[in-house]
Amino acid sequence: MLLGVNIDHVATLRNARGGVEPDVIKAAEICEANGATSITTHLREDRRHIKDDDVYTLIKTINTKLNLEMAMADDIQKIALEIKPHSICLVPEKRQEVTTEGGLDVAGQLDKVTEFIKPLLDAGIKVSLFIDPELSQVQASALTGAQFIEMHTGSYSEAFGKENEEEEFLKLKTAAKSAQKLGLTVNAGHGLNYENVHRMHEIPDLYELNIGHSIISRAVFTGLPEAVNKMKDLIK
Repeated sequence: MLLGVNIDHVATLRNARGGVEPDVIKAAEICEANGATSITTHLREDRRHIKDDDVYTLIKTINTKLNLEMAMADDIQKIALEIKPHSICLVPEKRQEVTTEGGLDVAGQLDKVTEFIKPLLDAGIKVSLFIDPELSQVQASALTGAQFIEMHTGSYSEAFGKENEEEEFLKLKTAAKSAQKLGLTVNAGHGLNYENVHRMHEIPDLYELNIGHSIISRAVFTGLPEAVNKMKDLIK
């Protein structure tokens, strides 16, 4: 499995004081130097952490891949088409949420999703759909033309160590197998940390894990290089 590091919360800390520290671009460089195979940023509609300038700079400076998380917003689609990141991950977005609360309802808005991602696909940008591990969402995702799904691992992460852990984990495993049979490449992320990430090895052929909050939280105490390296070792 590959490790994509989400640096959104470096920007959260920077924005708390409205200055330039900590440097988001430097954080991306450190992550790359310590084994990250992609850098993920979520350019939210309210720009609460990552800003436009961040993504315009990152696309010019990083040496790996930029994965741009985004909602179905025309202004952000325009930015994506301009900078042409390696990939985008389409996510649901609510202004009042603290973080992404669930997967995109592809099945319920199949035509809208298909139409929205077509220009991105035509531009040569890889497209991933962030979905809950439900077979209906997997099947709908395969109809859109997207090459990837990213399974929302939040429910598994919350259930880890509890009675319903196995139930939530099996949903991930079943959804991944179904997606792969339909020709989709499978990523996973949300809520994964140093304690629960090891079970991702039980899901065959997962391509990349996108992890942010846990890595940045650990980095407060151990430093970013150690935090990235530790996670990289766990998912080898």
